[in-house]
Amino acid sequence: MSRRLHDGLSKRERQIMEAVYRKKHASVAEVLESIPAPPSYSAVRATMNILANKGFLSIKKEGKKYFYLPTIPQKKAQKSAVKKMLQTYFDDSVTDAVAALIKTDKKQLSEEDYNELIQLIEEARKKET
Repeated sequence: MSRRLHDGLSKRERQIMEAVYRKKHASVAEVLESIPAPPSYSAVRATMNILANKGFLSIKKEGKKYFYLPTIPQKKAQKSAVKKMLQTYFDDSVTDAVAALIKTDKKQLSEEDYNELIQLIEEARKKET
């Protein structure tokens, strides 16, 4: 299903999925408040039902309200998104992707951030040997 996560979602569907991931479980009204330039309530509800029919969301009724929950764990979705980004923009090069991220985010990276990145690289190196 993670392959479908990228191939089968429109921009609006991705926005809705991101909103549901942030909330952990969300009503249509909560998603409506969370996405930029949202369409009508009915359009969001219809799209969320489409996502449920595609298998990306499950629906849970609590009293008179319906809540939507992601069916794919967020970590799995993130991993799938990163793989797709690597393939699409960086010719599968992790080095090029990390370099681009660091260059893009220079001012926002603190000394702590740099140390954490170095630690992650060292941990990854140890796992390979």
